[in-house]
Amino acid sequence: MAYQVVEKSSALGTQQLQLEERQGRLAALEARVAQLQEARAQQAQQVAKQRAQNVVQRAAYEDLRVRAEEQEAALRRLQEEASYVLEQLVQLKALAATECNLRLQRQERANQARVSQELKKAAKQTVSISELPDSLGKGIREGTETLALATEPDSLESEACEKWKRPFRSASATSLTLSRCVDVVKGLLDFKKRRGHSIGGVPEQRYQSIPVCVAAQLPVQAQEVLDAHLSEVNAVCFGPNSSLLATGGADRLIHLWNVVGGRLEPKQTLEGAGGSITSVDMDPSGSQVLAATYNQAAQLWKVGEAHSKETLSGHKDKVTAAKFKLTRHQAVTGSRDRTVKEWDLGRAYCSRTINVLSYCNDVVCGDHIIISGHNDQKIRFWDSRGPCCTQVIPVQGRVTSLSLSHDQLHLLSCSRDDTLKVIDLRVSNIRQVFRADGFKCGSDWTKAVFSPDRRYALAGSWDGALYIWDVDTGTLESTLRGPHCAAVNAVAWCYSGSHVVSVDQGRKVALWH
Repeated sequence: MAYQVVEKSSALGTQQLQLEERQGRLAALEARVAQLQEARAQQAQQVAKQRAQNVVQRAAYEDLRVRAEEQEAALRRLQEEASYVLEQLVQLKALAATECNLRLQRQERANQARVSQELKKAAKQTVSISELPDSLGKGIREGTETLALATEPDSLESEACEKWKRPFRSASATSLTLSRCVDVVKGLLDFKKRRGHSIGGVPEQRYQSIPVCVAAQLPVQAQEVLDAHLSEVNAVCFGPNSSLLATGGADRLIHLWNVVGGRLEPKQTLEGAGGSITSVDMDPSGSQVLAATYNQAAQLWKVGEAHSKETLSGHKDKVTAAKFKLTRHQAVTGSRDRTVKEWDLGRAYCSRTINVLSYCNDVVCGDHIIISGHNDQKIRFWDSRGPCCTQVIPVQGRVTSLSLSHDQLHLLSCSRDDTLKVIDLRVSNIRQVFRADGFKCGSDWTKAVFSPDRRYALAGSWDGALYIWDVDTGTLESTLRGPHCAAVNAVAWCYSGSHVVSVDQGRKVALWH
């Protein structure tokens, strides 16, 4: 019995210890519960605070969205107003041009009438040949010579026979000659009027046409490779005789080279450019070099003179293209300031500014047309005799270069979608699209050209290779690799069709044959 009492007491003590332990654990858990409840209350306060901030931010967002919509609407209104103002400006310019033309026509008719009256008065005067002063006799002789040039050989022979048969010319014959002079002068005045010139105006002087080969030769290998510039070479152009070459680079220099026996011999360095050279062109006479530069101007050099002859200033951003027109003393430039300008080189004067809605990357010139390629993936056509854009052809990708065929019937464009396109200008339609595995435009100023016979299209790629396509079939004719380890910026095909030159971003110039 006592043993059982002891056991029960021991068990009771053990249970009491367990009870105390459990009571301690319960107290700890209750304290933990209190902490968690306090933390929960704090989190609830933070959630409420965040919700209040969200409400404020949502209201601010709605306010900003409303203001953005209002500003977008205001921007659209301003764009519409700007478009309307631009249209009005174009109309005003067209009206001013029309009024100027009418004024010139009235002056022309008045001058023509005055000259006709003076000549008729002179024709009515009867003067004896024997009593003519020297000056008047000279004038009559000159008039007679002019008429003699305009008549046919048979009439010349008959008049000469009659001259020898009679010893003198009567007053009536003199009056007849002066009457014929009046008719000839009237014809000349009508001819000038049809040509669009005033009586005192000087007719357009055009360059002689450049002889172009009948069949160009495909280049096969690089005959010479030179480190021509101190930095990358951006532009290259052949002269009309195919033996003179011009290269321009980021070192602000233009080097002229003689192509002799498959080699490039240095001829001259043109200095004075205010910025990196982006485009080089030579006039059809081969006596002048025109370059576009990054200093917001184009510059003109005369071959044989080291320093710039004229600076064509007026653009407000980098000039990306500069080309001579087919008429003497005229040029066209394009710029990143969204303008194309026509220049009178005789006076270094901007004769016309064309405003465009996108950067201009290249221009080419025809007889009475200017074609510009732009960053907004469009090619625009401008009539040099009118104020407006005559046509827009969209292409895929930013236009990097344009090349006009010698017959002015086809246009080659290169764009950043890594394609070349041939546009038939007779129907204003894309005739061919050239692609090739591995071909990729290396920059926004990558230049592609026609061969002089328009049979091939040539362009350089980002990997230093040259790609040549057949224009008629659209097939890749040849791929040339070797000398270039950097992207090819520009290529040129000489007018004789025997040589090709390529320039790259690694300072190299390669002559191919």
